[in-house]
Amino acid sequence: MSFFNIFKNQLAKVIQWENQNPNWLWHQYPSSLNEIKNSSKLIVAPGQGCVLVYEGKIADVIEQEGIYNLQTDNHPFITTLQNLWQNFESEHKLFLYFFRKAEILNQSWGTATPIKYVDAVYNIPVEMGANGNFSYHINNIQFFYVNIVGSKSIFTTEDMQNILLGRIPQSIAQIIAEKKYSYQEIDAQLPQIADAVKNVLNLEYDLLGLQLSDFRITGTLFDSATKTRIAKVADINIDILSAKNAGLDYVELEKLRALRDAARNEGGLAGAGLQMGVGMELGKILNSGKEGILSNEDEDVMQKLKKLKLLLDENIISPEDFESKKKEILSKI
Repeated sequence: MSFFNIFKNQLAKVIQWENQNPNWLWHQYPSSLNEIKNSSKLIVAPGQGCVLVYEGKIADVIEQEGIYNLQTDNHPFITTLQNLWQNFESEHKLFLYFFRKAEILNQSWGTATPIKYVDAVYNIPVEMGANGNFSYHINNIQFFYVNIVGSKSIFTTEDMQNILLGRIPQSIAQIIAEKKYSYQEIDAQLPQIADAVKNVLNLEYDLLGLQLSDFRITGTLFDSATKTRIAKVADINIDILSAKNAGLDYVELEKLRALRDAARNEGGLAGAGLQMGVGMELGKILNSGKEGILSNEDEDVMQKLKKLKLLLDENIISPEDFESKKKEILSKI
């Protein structure tokens, strides 16, 4: 080593993280000799922190912004350095790492594979995709360094995202199952689901030395098979509600539909000389004595008219049959 290089290495120096890359969480201060010069100044900017690693162990962590004179400032970090200078090059190597204290904002996330769960209301399998964003910060730098960063000189938000994203789908599925949200409630409950997922994730992220400050679900997408299954169930629910409003149960309605379709397949409803233009069995169900759907004497007029209208809407009776039976019911008032 030339005399000039020896002299140059011993000049006072400013140590700082200049031109901080917004996508970097961790940055090793570059030094060819990994030694700190006497009278150097350490500058820790707002939103930054600095870690001193000596002989493979963390000697100190500075998390308060400011300018530190490495020769005189009273700080454990500085005191440690006082005993390390030996001649022109120390035999004990030091490593300085800067880390980002500021929040990492609006990190996008999305499910690479569908979130699978069983709908609590319809009891059918559901596959759902979701996306959103989150914000976080490092809250345990020593754990983060030892267990996450390791020997890397640079650690980015992208590196961290690869670790974090895999935990999100399982947490969402867990919350939906615990809260028993149905398919039709999901979009309305997204803020509540996001808050609950944030709490679950923070239990896991804390083990990584991180803390979520915000978590949002901005959209969901259900696969076509799920939409088809839900549509079928929704149609049945509508039928059940319609039948209930008319004073029927769903089984009765389905039986009437089956008889209607059978009569049509045998040549249609009209012209067979059967009661109200339907098959004998259908006519029996509709009008047979006290227990007939339309002839129950214990039932009030309005309820009978509701049933009659439902039968018309279902094409179980014709418009002519509807008008004829309506007049018959009203004539008994």
